[in-house]
Amino acid sequence: MKDNYNNFQLTNEKGEIIRNNRGDIGINGMVSTAKFEASKIGIDIIKSGGNAIDAAVAVGFAIGVCEPNASGIGGGGFMTIRLGEDKENIFLDFREIAPNGSVPSMWKMDDQGGVIGNEKSEGGKSICVPGEVAGLIFALENYGTMNLEEVLAPAIHLAEQGFVVTDTLKRDIDEYKDKLLRFEEDGNVFLRDYEVGEKIINRPLANTLRKIAKEGKNGFYKGAIADCIVESVRKHSGIMTREDLENYRVNQLKPIRGSYRGYEIISSPLPSSGGTHIIQILNILENFDISSYEVNSAEYLHILSEIFKMCFADRMKYMGDPNFCHVPIKGLIAKGYGKKLAGKIDIKKANKYKFDNPFDFESTDTTHYSIADKDGNMVSVTKTISAFFGSGVVPKNTGIVCNCQMRGFSIGEGKANSVGPKKKPLSSMSPTIILKDKKPFAVLGSPGGNRIITTVSQVISKLIDHNMNIEEAINSPRISNDINGIMLYESRIAKGTIEELENKGHIVNKLQKYDRKLGGVQGIKYTDEHLIEGAADPRRDGVAIGY
Repeated sequence: MKDNYNNFQLTNEKGEIIRNNRGDIGINGMVSTAKFEASKIGIDIIKSGGNAIDAAVAVGFAIGVCEPNASGIGGGGFMTIRLGEDKENIFLDFREIAPNGSVPSMWKMDDQGGVIGNEKSEGGKSICVPGEVAGLIFALENYGTMNLEEVLAPAIHLAEQGFVVTDTLKRDIDEYKDKLLRFEEDGNVFLRDYEVGEKIINRPLANTLRKIAKEGKNGFYKGAIADCIVESVRKHSGIMTREDLENYRVNQLKPIRGSYRGYEIISSPLPSSGGTHIIQILNILENFDISSYEVNSAEYLHILSEIFKMCFADRMKYMGDPNFCHVPIKGLIAKGYGKKLAGKIDIKKANKYKFDNPFDFESTDTTHYSIADKDGNMVSVTKTISAFFGSGVVPKNTGIVCNCQMRGFSIGEGKANSVGPKKKPLSSMSPTIILKDKKPFAVLGSPGGNRIITTVSQVISKLIDHNMNIEEAINSPRISNDINGIMLYESRIAKGTIEELENKGHIVNKLQKYDRKLGGVQGIKYTDEHLIEGAADPRRDGVAIGY
């Protein structure tokens, strides 16, 4: 694969060009993922008669094979579903969960209150109980039309026959090789050196997937695979038990819902903060005539940056697992609260912000893929192993890259996001669906840590406020800001614009022209001509395929 962002070419094993663009247009379905192999598997499922949920499950297992640096069955995630026929909105939470023995003191602390070494983000003590297998199977059994063996067959074939190493994957393998070596186990195919264009064959993972295809959820959470996971986690100082795995359950919830200029926003509820803060950002933004500003002008970016800082101040103060703390969700997404926060913004200068009081308004959120079909079924999935190559632990002869989701908890006791038994770490993942007049408009989401929130918000605004098509909205330069008050910006933004922002008091940090720190959006948009447009982010290896 040759890729310098705008000059994209995908070649086959003979060197023949088979795609020279990332986007596509379809009538019957669209699949946009971070990998061509996964997108093709998803669209083939739709071509064979499957619905968007069948395709989403097939893609979920497949992308864990061919994008092992970012996600896989050793992790977890969220799925937002819109059922076309029933007009029902569904949210599936298969986020990883802390082992039952988890306490804040499980990590060794220094005198300054920090964790000694990397045991919170690497090795056994960084691993939460994975939820992906349970979540994908739950979605298939309840909303799909195909059986598990059918949707798993392409991922098994991909693992056995191999997938091509891209520049992005090679860089990650090389960069995180030392982490993988620290927790070396037999059967870890990522311990050898690969060249771009070479294939990775992962037979241990193929065998694991074959067992899941035959035995279902129990093939992962009970029996030999579960024993291997627990043995490796505990070998590397972790605390997970067989009971932790056996007791994992998927939560089906109602998505969080808001509106923006007449469009309905459907996104992720807690334990993700993402959907809440995307709606909060849009509520504040609604108080500005943002469409009158030139995209990525100094005034435009200043307003966005100030909004981002306010929302992240609230996020740090209030957000956590709602089973363990009260979170003022209604207040945070109230239009009145958004108007109050909008009034704090000084158009002429940058400010610092503390959390506000959403309780006054109580009465009144890695990889991502998006899938849609002709029947109006829409699926938005964000899933992760937390960091690239997760904890670095790949249990013996399983091919499973274990997550490091424990790093998502706050350090210390008594905080909304402190670690605890069976508690879920706060997330920013925001698989989002947008409706207009109750009809499908767009499906999107992104990886990128807490920058998911700012990335998805910007793409939504560009679709609605500036009438961009999905490819334009995804490709457009981005910024991000948070509680630290440092604006990250892609270097395609004009130098003069950045100087204006600095004159307003912004602290800035320049990134690459297309920087994956600011996400990897996979998006779909329905057009007025009854077509389905798909686009994939050039910041990663994504490709959209339509039918």
